[in-house]
Amino acid sequence: MSEEEVDKYIDIFGDMIKVHIKEFLYEKPATNGHLRLSAIGKPDRQLWYNVNSTNKGETFSPSTRIKFLYGYILEELLLLCSSIAGHTVEQQQKEVEVEGVKGHQDAVIDGVLVDCKSASGRSFQKFKNNTLITDDPFGYISQISAYAEANGIDEAAFLAIDKSTGEICLTSLHSMEMINAKTRIKYLKKMVDSPDIPERCYPGVPDGKSGNLKLAVGCIYCGHKKECWADVNQGQGIRVFQYANGKRFMVQIGKEPDVPEIALS
Repeated sequence: MSEEEVDKYIDIFGDMIKVHIKEFLYEKPATNGHLRLSAIGKPDRQLWYNVNSTNKGETFSPSTRIKFLYGYILEELLLLCSSIAGHTVEQQQKEVEVEGVKGHQDAVIDGVLVDCKSASGRSFQKFKNNTLITDDPFGYISQISAYAEANGIDEAAFLAIDKSTGEICLTSLHSMEMINAKTRIKYLKKMVDSPDIPERCYPGVPDGKSGNLKLAVGCIYCGHKKECWADVNQGQGIRVFQYANGKRFMVQIGKEPDVPEIALS
């Protein structure tokens, strides 16, 4: 591959990084009044709040936002490396639509629809060992199913990278493992138009043998957790305690933790 071709791919990479950095600097709230294809795998209650909540939703801490930005950069790096390695990468960020709901796919590589993902070590193993189908808390399969539906195809793949080690894997997905995206979207459109809030996405999780209950992982990074759990702890809402290994978001206190309590931010 000539240096001129490499420069072309690096320029594309640079343009996409510019987009992500601007989004990082000018963060938009999760509540935006409409559905997106990238979100159809998220739990019903979270999506209902996204569309209907009058609150702006919580903003993530600077460290969390940097972590997300780092992930986006790695995902763009996957496409850059694919191009430089001689693969045909096309239709990057192509806008697609299913049942009136829009989204942007990552790319088509060598004729295969691909969704790029950066993952922690544990999450990466789901892609590497092809176990995402049984444990998909972020709705990745629903997301790629929607992109496949929009393209009229029945196969796709995840191109994943381990954030810690740089290991890369490709996980193929067949229609038998996908959801019916049209059916899901039709249901969601009716659900978010209803005045009735769906049940909570996840129950509280026991925190050891203390009798305390904490937020499930799926709730911790949700921008609506404060509003969603406002009625717990005798109306105090979520209580946050700073442990040595990180914060714990308590929704029921059986035994008062012997660590500092901090404000929910």
